[in-house]
Amino acid sequence: MASPAPAADGAVYATNGGLTDPLLVSANGHGAAPRKAAYGAKGKYWVAADKAERRAAKEAGGEEGRALLFRKYKVKGVLLHPYRLLIIIRLIAVLVFFAWRIRHNKSDIMWFWTMSIVGDVWFGFSWLLNQLPKFNPVKTIPDLAALKQHFDFSEGTSRLPGIDVFVTTADPIDEPILYTMNCVLSILAVDYPVDRLACYLSDDSGALILYEALVEVGKFAPLWVPFCRKYSIEPRAPESYFEHVAPPQAGRVTQEFLNDYRRVQMEYDEFKVRLDNLPDAIRKRSDVYNSMRAAEGDQKATWMANGVQWPGTWIDPTENHRKGHHAPIAKVVQDHPSRGQHHGSQPITESNLNIGTTDERLPMLVYVSREKNPSYDHNKKAGALNAQLRASALLSNAQLIINFDCDHYINNSQALGSAVCFMLDQRDGDNTAFVQFPQRFDNVDPTDRYGNHNRVFFDGTMLALNGLQGPSYLGTGCMFRRLALYGIDPPHCRAENITAEASRFGNSTIFLDSVSKALRNDRSITPPPIDDTFLAELERVVTCSYDKGTDWGKGVGYIYDIATEDIVTGFRIHGQGWRSMYCTMEHDAFCGVAPINLTERLHQIVRWSGGSLEMFFSHNNPFIGGHRIQPLQRVSYLNMTVYPVTSVFILIYALSPVMWLIPDEVYIQRPFTRYVVYLLVIIVMIHMIGWLEIKWAGVTWLDYWRNEQFFMIGSTSAYPMAVLHMAVNLLTKKGIHFRVTSKQTAADDNDKFADLYDFRWVPMLIPTMAVLICNVGAIGVALGKTVVYIGTWTAAKKMHAALGLLFNIWIMFLLYPFALAIMGRWAKRPIILVVLLPVVFALVALLYVGVHILLAGVILF
Repeated sequence: MASPAPAADGAVYATNGGLTDPLLVSANGHGAAPRKAAYGAKGKYWVAADKAERRAAKEAGGEEGRALLFRKYKVKGVLLHPYRLLIIIRLIAVLVFFAWRIRHNKSDIMWFWTMSIVGDVWFGFSWLLNQLPKFNPVKTIPDLAALKQHFDFSEGTSRLPGIDVFVTTADPIDEPILYTMNCVLSILAVDYPVDRLACYLSDDSGALILYEALVEVGKFAPLWVPFCRKYSIEPRAPESYFEHVAPPQAGRVTQEFLNDYRRVQMEYDEFKVRLDNLPDAIRKRSDVYNSMRAAEGDQKATWMANGVQWPGTWIDPTENHRKGHHAPIAKVVQDHPSRGQHHGSQPITESNLNIGTTDERLPMLVYVSREKNPSYDHNKKAGALNAQLRASALLSNAQLIINFDCDHYINNSQALGSAVCFMLDQRDGDNTAFVQFPQRFDNVDPTDRYGNHNRVFFDGTMLALNGLQGPSYLGTGCMFRRLALYGIDPPHCRAENITAEASRFGNSTIFLDSVSKALRNDRSITPPPIDDTFLAELERVVTCSYDKGTDWGKGVGYIYDIATEDIVTGFRIHGQGWRSMYCTMEHDAFCGVAPINLTERLHQIVRWSGGSLEMFFSHNNPFIGGHRIQPLQRVSYLNMTVYPVTSVFILIYALSPVMWLIPDEVYIQRPFTRYVVYLLVIIVMIHMIGWLEIKWAGVTWLDYWRNEQFFMIGSTSAYPMAVLHMAVNLLTKKGIHFRVTSKQTAADDNDKFADLYDFRWVPMLIPTMAVLICNVGAIGVALGKTVVYIGTWTAAKKMHAALGLLFNIWIMFLLYPFALAIMGRWAKRPIILVVLLPVVFALVALLYVGVHILLAGVILF
């Protein structure tokens, strides 16, 4: 794409020369190359799957001005065919195993045998639900060069669609302000036409500190954004850039860049100081204003810099000004670039940067805090997103929308253009409702102890769904078509003459008019004049009562009454016949922050899995909902909603080693040796299939192993807790409690992974601790029994004992990360655990031998 140059309408791309490879984002000259994904665009196990389509498009000459804007790849037959064959073979093996167990229904404890049969049937069923949608993995790579060729004009203007970017934050304490502001800065600096981009920050706390932090962004961005455009900086979140990119050295870069770098870094440090000082500044200012009004008997209000009382949450909360109870707020911090007005503090005027031909303009920036009232259900994140959806419709009404959690930032400046490739592609672009990106995290410990990267899911399962109707919506880093969020059917099955009805969308005339314009694809680039009347209407559409009696949260917008609005919103859209796409890029599009503390990670899992179960027991059940959803896509959604139930049987099996304490031998199935051999064959086949999956997915064995380990930890803690919550919900009609995952880290400047070693005990960890103790004890008792009975056991009994012990050792390997978590800071030296466990096994064995001798002496006496 072209070098930075001013354009008549501000539509520019700031890149470092042209794209030599249409599939890859070019690396920048002075910054750092964007963080790379785990695999390249073309892996050795992938082959082009769209040659015929490209040949036909070339022969047609690109009719109607539409082009093929992404490349499609499928897994090579040399890997895909054995993969499919092995799935079928294992399915047959599982059925034969079930038949054999039922035919040989012999056990020492029949009730336990019956329970194990039920568990094995469920394991087989859940495995099938997980495996069937993976028969046709597809990788899709955006073609940015083709996008430029067909949608950029030679004079520098563009005809790309508008994009509204939503950022959501719920609490400035649990979600640090610096993270949120870096997210916003990366959005303002993204490579996309500035007049077709708008950023909306939703603050569910209604705190003045977030608004004033956004004003500070408006002062720093006029320096940061041109700097990024001029030198093609990657990533474009300053905190990540200055932390991860090595400082430039004199002699290796131009003196001009060195001077600009130092200037921007100095201003960013001052920007962070101003953010840190905001709480004190707001408190002192408010104290001054309150002291001036003390005689009037006013309450201790919180005051804005312009001397106006803040309509949101006050520092000293009072009725109508506290968290969960405050007025609606909508403020334009940075107006549309065509008007170039700053509604907050003025930006830095003397940047001392030689901008040259680089465009200095910024996208529109808006602060939104929906009304909160204890009399209304605020519907968690879904309610905040719907408020943003309505507010943005009045201002910019962009055709496309992308949402981010506040702890994510744009890591690849061409990410938005990449998603647009799928929306504008001639093949099925008009019927594509959303484009989901993989989630990546840059704060995870090097060994990824708790499987935060989750690459088996993001790089495996999602690519598999890409070969069906498309990936599910994953909550962040997802670009939507506005009409799909409005509940409008895709073009191939849409009725004619659709009207925007107040009973469905609410009674705002301006909003209904925006819906009609969206249906006609009639949008103005420049938003309407912002006067008091318009601002009043803008605040009205974000009141807590606006969507009552309408289809908001049901058939329109993000879905309500569920803890995980993402999966059910995606299901509703797929059910209308839309498809989705999965966008993979050589350099990760977005990066974020993951909870590396075990307790916080498990709280997150409880909410996700609990929400999945809620979906199963709702009218959005995959069995009955979504009349246009494809069969295998329905299977995948069914798997997403019932997988937590598997943990119940895993927990029972994991606690079964207590039977080692029984003096006599107890067999769950006879003949036991053959039973264990069958079981081992089936388990080995799972991992053979997994080995083939990680080949085409491009993940490592460590990723796969961490996935297995954390699933065991979750299956003995978070997942059973979610099942319990669901049972309580069905009985009491109380939903899953929404708990914002804390992104605050332990205070340790010398260790960025200090949170990893902070063990926070919670009741949900009791079952996991019980499983760990049971298996440690079982191994110790098994060693003790070996000492006591080694001379009397037959070869068969020794074999049975060894096979049983193999199960206990396997569980210990799976619970290894949990054992490290218990150790706290001692876990920095894992060798301690390696030494400690054999000592504990030996002590338990000695204890068993001692008790056995003591009891034998008592009986003889």
